Order: sequence, then C-alpha cells, then structure tokens
Amino acid sequence: MIGLESLADPSDTWEITETIGKGTYGKVYKVSNKKDGSMAAVKILDPISDVDEEIEAEYNILKSLSNHPNVVMFYGMYYKADQYVGGQLWLVLELCDGGSVTDLVKSMLKDRQRLDEAIISFILYGALLGLQHLHNNRIIHRDVKGNNILLTTEGGVKLVDFGVSAQLTSARLRRNTSVGTPFWMAPEVIACEQQYDYSYDVRCDVWSLGITAIELADGDPPLSTMHPVKALFKIPR
Repeated sequence: MIGLESLADPSDTWEITETIGKGTYGKVYKVSNKKDGSMAAVKILDPISDVDEEIEAEYNILKSLSNHPNVVMFYGMYYKADQYVGGQLWLVLELCDGGSVTDLVKSMLKDRQRLDEAIISFILYGALLGLQHLHNNRIIHRDVKGNNILLTTEGGVKLVDFGVSAQLTSARLRRNTSVGTPFWMAPEVIACEQQYDYSYDVRCDVWSLGITAIELADGDPPLSTMHPVKALFKIPR
C-alpha cells in the first residue's frame, strides 16, 4: 500500500489556475508548474484518509504504462494534508486541452453536424494502439468509452481513467468481477454479475471500443434511451 505520508505536498510545485471538469471521484483542474510554467491537469480526490484499491490500481498503471503516446502521461501523485476537511490526493496528468471525444461529438451534434468517418477512424486507431499497449502488459481497461478518450490540441488521442482497470497475472488470465459503464459493457462482463462461473479477458475492451465507435457516429451508445439496469439485461441477449 502507498503511504500518504510518503507523498510530497503539491503546493510546492503546482498551482491551480482553473477548473476543467468533474470526474467520478472529484474535480479536475488545470495547474501550472511553479518552476518552469508548464501546464498539466490534476485530478483531486477529496477528502481521503488512505489510498484505496482503485486509486492504487490507477497509480500503478499510470506509473508503469504511461510511457506510450496513446496513454495519458503521468507526472506524479501528491498529498495535501488538511486536518479540518480531510486530506486531498492529487493525481497530476498530461493536460489534454481538446477535451473528451464525447464532448467533441456532442458539440458537433448541437450544430447539426456529425463526425467525419475519417476522424472517427483516426480516434479509434489511437485508442486501439493504447489498448494494445495495456493488453500487452496484461491490463484490461474495463471502462472504455468516449469520456475516457481525450484529445490534445496537437491531435493526440489518449486513454485515461484506470481506476477500474484490472491486472491479469500469469495464474489468472481472466476476470470474473462485473465493472464498467452499463451501455458500453460487453455481454460476458455483465454475465459475471449474474453467474459467478462466467469470466472474461481483454477482448471485453474491444467490445466497448466498438460501442464507442457507434457513440462517435450517432452521439450516443445503443440503448441509451433505456434505463441502465434494463440495458444490462438486454445487452447479453
């Protein structure tokens, strides 16, 4: 386990400049490096008293696998102590100023436009290269969707959000826990929730990317008008 006391205080290096968005576990901010002026993004998880399993999984994946052009770069994890409101855990990442591909397709649909097929192909190609890197290192992302594929202003395509990713060991090359976002989940992942003898492997990410392709073309994944629980029953059929 990572000890919070071993992590540096972010205030010595990073300064928050603006809010970018809100994630599952906290807000995301744009930060400036006090030493060289470079910009980054920080995901702040607060309040926190210890590092749980999901945070540790994301930290380990970012630390060891962010050296790929299609995985968001990782600049470090910090801890800002506060005895009154609880400490904040900072995950400092590469700034992807282009936003998510979901944001892109939604903004185009507002203008009654759709993403060109060549652009969809380019995004999927970058995401596939990122997934190939994860899979070669025995990692299943388990939450591939448009919101977890970010763009840089230079045209980079980056996979993000590894909080529910799973490490496959040589003794266990399949998983049997059901996680992900319902509309993008593969049938075999959903089946694990209903029958404990079911399992899945890295191919579930390929299904989710296929659903993401539909999302990029249509603006939403299939069954998006349905209640998520109903969708979970319908997808395996």
